[in-house]
Amino acid sequence: MSVHELAVTESVIAAISMQLPDSQVAVVHLEIGRLSGVMPDAVRFCFELAGEGTCVEGARLDITEPEGTGSCASCGTSFPARDALAVCPCGSADVTISGGAELTIKAVEVTDDV
Repeated sequence: MSVHELAVTESVIAAISMQLPDSQVAVVHLEIGRLSGVMPDAVRFCFELAGEGTCVEGARLDITEPEGTGSCASCGTSFPARDALAVCPCGSADVTISGGAELTIKAVEVTDDV
């Protein structure tokens, strides 16, 4: 288990707990971009452990992993980026990463029984 992913997972759970203190969460939908540096499998592992005794205990964790995207300032092309130090297919390194680095709580589903 990574300490980084544990801290990220604890932050996600804390944010949900602050917003929904009296709810029982059924599903948490996270978006973890492939360029975020966060390992989704490690977050899944940490979620169950870190969620014990909180409103997310027993909740299902649904993670989507958007691909990285870059845009080139030299030629204007948008392209898939496989890492944060991407080079455009035209050869330029004047690239802005425009997707794939996000870590977002997209939605939280709660149950009716509390």
